[in-house]
Amino acid sequence: MTWGIALATDDPAHRPARLAGRTDVLLAIEARLGSGGGVVLTGPSGIGKTAILDAVADAAHERGELVLRVAGAPTERWVPFSALADLLAQLPHATLPEPLRDLAAAGADPPDLRLRQAWHELLGAYGRRGNVLLLIDDAQWIDAASAQVIGYSARRTSNPRIRAVVAQRWPESAGERAAPPHPRAGNLTPPPVTELTVPPLRADDLAELLAAHGLPYRAAGRLYADSGGNPYLALALAGAFVDRGGAWRPAPLPERVRALLRERIYGLPLGVRDTLLVASLATRPTVAQLRLAGRRDAERDIRLAAQAGLVTMDGGLVRFTPSVVATVVADTASLHRRAGIHHRLASVATDPVEATRHRALAGDFPDADAARSLVAAAEAALARGARGLVADLYLLAADRTPPELHRQRLDWLVAAAEAAAATSRPELAARAADALLADADAPRGHRVRARMAVIDLAGQALSAMDETFAAALADAGDDPALLAPLRLRLAWQAMVEGARERGAGEAAEAITLAERAGDTATAAMAGAVLAQMERVLGRPQYADTLKRALALPDPPITGWLHLTPRYVAARFAFFDDELEAARAELLRMLTVVEPGGGEELFEVLRSLADVTTRAGRCREALDFAHRAEAVAEDCGLSPGPSWYTVAMAELAGGSLTRALAYARRGVRASEEEHDAIYLTRNLHAVGQARLRTGDVRGAAAALRRLRDLQHAQRISDPSVVRWHDDFVTALASLGAHEEAAAALTAARAAADRLGRGAGTRARHGRAAADLLAERGEHDRAVGLLQDTAARFTELGQPIEYGHSLLIAAQVERRRRRYASARSLAERALATFTAVGATPWIAQATRAAAPDPAELTATEARIAALVRAGASNREIAAQLFLSIKTVEATLTRVYRKLGVRSRTQLSSRLVQGL
Repeated sequence: MTWGIALATDDPAHRPARLAGRTDVLLAIEARLGSGGGVVLTGPSGIGKTAILDAVADAAHERGELVLRVAGAPTERWVPFSALADLLAQLPHATLPEPLRDLAAAGADPPDLRLRQAWHELLGAYGRRGNVLLLIDDAQWIDAASAQVIGYSARRTSNPRIRAVVAQRWPESAGERAAPPHPRAGNLTPPPVTELTVPPLRADDLAELLAAHGLPYRAAGRLYADSGGNPYLALALAGAFVDRGGAWRPAPLPERVRALLRERIYGLPLGVRDTLLVASLATRPTVAQLRLAGRRDAERDIRLAAQAGLVTMDGGLVRFTPSVVATVVADTASLHRRAGIHHRLASVATDPVEATRHRALAGDFPDADAARSLVAAAEAALARGARGLVADLYLLAADRTPPELHRQRLDWLVAAAEAAAATSRPELAARAADALLADADAPRGHRVRARMAVIDLAGQALSAMDETFAAALADAGDDPALLAPLRLRLAWQAMVEGARERGAGEAAEAITLAERAGDTATAAMAGAVLAQMERVLGRPQYADTLKRALALPDPPITGWLHLTPRYVAARFAFFDDELEAARAELLRMLTVVEPGGGEELFEVLRSLADVTTRAGRCREALDFAHRAEAVAEDCGLSPGPSWYTVAMAELAGGSLTRALAYARRGVRASEEEHDAIYLTRNLHAVGQARLRTGDVRGAAAALRRLRDLQHAQRISDPSVVRWHDDFVTALASLGAHEEAAAALTAARAAADRLGRGAGTRARHGRAAADLLAERGEHDRAVGLLQDTAARFTELGQPIEYGHSLLIAAQVERRRRRYASARSLAERALATFTAVGATPWIAQATRAAAPDPAELTATEARIAALVRAGASNREIAAQLFLSIKTVEATLTRVYRKLGVRSRTQLSSRLVQGL
């Protein structure tokens, strides 16, 4: 029996958002119900159990099954037979056995044997006619009388057509434990029973859910951290997010969120709640610290809280999950009690900075000494690279500042805003900037710096910052010291929007202004930005521009390493295939930025992922990519860059399905933020994924859109985003040989004019071989592929080397040189296996496997036309065959190649490349 849930798919385009991330659970339910029996779903409130039951019910209804569904309710738990009555109301009254027609006459709780037998016989009768599916939601609230009747039948049912799925909340709330005991959910389902815990959503799946409800992808990272992946909680928190100048920021928690979390918190024993209170106020709570602060049973308490899903242990640190639990826990205590806990934490703190913070938090009144001590602590934290605390300490100092230190308070507010921007703390930056801008006495320089901190937090969404830019320019007046960093940011905004000419002009103006002001740091960063734009625009002076920027003193590393000339030089080394040099420099940078975190850490990690992907270090690339993704989520950065980075790493060493899903989301996120840079890059990842999965038309469409965008932006450097060879391959595969040749000629001309290196030229050579092979010039194609494979070996790019071998194997197979084809595929397989290129390994394995019979010339021609998207009627007309002959030939092709559909055939032919 086939029991399929058609909605369970990893492709967001073919899956309701409410089922995002539920594929594994739905497939497990399918596997159990397909052979009879039952499933028990458990998980905390709001985790999505009801949405899963909805999907199961929809699928069963579509198959014409009898679906009986009931949901428990707290107010009806003491009403005997209330759930059973709801189930019976879904059936024709005339079909009910006599004992079930009037439940009131059936006796009191417990029900008599006649009622249990009647229900059992009723289900059996329907089960003999067809499939029956019983769905029970919130089983913890099902009345005991109904549960006994349902359980009686469940224990005795042997018909595999009678199945059940029962959802029950776990862990229990305090109210549920105070109520009469409820039956074990497994007793309500026919055996065998599969128990499944519904897990939290992953961050990318939660992004899909939130996008379907109109929330920007940008907010998904912060909501994931705050909700712990609980979809109900995330949607409730989404209503508490507000748009502040293009960047989404958390607002005060809504009461319904607080109520939900308080219910879970108060379900714990008092001692556990007290331990959680201390942990919620600690800076970096550990079990050892909690014991020192007076919580002797801290280890046991944290273990119980973890079992309730409220905390996790991460390398010795106690982390609240979701993170907003800490806020709700802290709010349960009075101000006096929190002050006492801060005093205890200050006394046991081993870090002077943390001790200073706790001493300040123990009081809530202005204190000049406390404010100065907090500033000293902030400076100490900054000096040792622990920038995560700096903004918090400066802001706390401003809050504790007495009136006589008003000017210093303004200094500390702007320092807080800048430190928060450098570490991607939008809520702290907004508080500091708002407080400073609300002060009529704030100097215009401070106002400009506060507005720039807000701008810096916009990430790739700079197109929404025009109003903030205008206000900052008005404050700056004609002061070159203020205008220079503003023009630098305007240059970056133009670059993100795709207006590279305007961006180059803004960067040049920023250099001029910075030189007038003696600001070498801004001059260096503006030079680095200008060099990037000159390179992508195909201007040869970019190298001299970067050289001049590198000659200036290194800008201080305070969160902006990714805008420095050194970082841009490492990116250029990557573009020029100097992979070992780029990797070594980026690893040195990683040691500098990792303690501080923030956007600069993300940028270094994503560049390391790029470099190691191209170098064939697949496991390393996946690690860097997913670490970059985690940083982006934690800091609430724009997701388009991180999803592109993960997609490219997955294409090399992970999963083509995951790569396509990430790239598709990256396209939508980049469109949302008007991010021209990563829109084109994500389109390239989509094109590659579609090409390698057999969707040649989809690949060509994505890459054609990329081409048009780059032409509109006047980007001419083919070494930055290397999409041209994939576009040529897609066009050649579709039979658009003239368009493919024109695209290849243009790319080669640009590479020659700009003097681009061997890596770019080798990819163009491989694309030329693809085109030659499609035109039937097999000898020239194989010779060219041998040359490109040798070039990739010299460049230290094993995946590209293996890719060239796979194309050569495909060409040899077309020439019926089967032994040579398999030999080439086996060499590619050995290469991919050595570097852990998982999706390439699968492709090479298929190419290396001996075919049961090779295709005849006619079969090969028909298969090629199918791959190009032709219908049977079109193939028949082109080859002067009858449609029946085409159909019969295709049947033989399917059998020989071990495929079952046109889509699988196209994929098999492409994967032989």
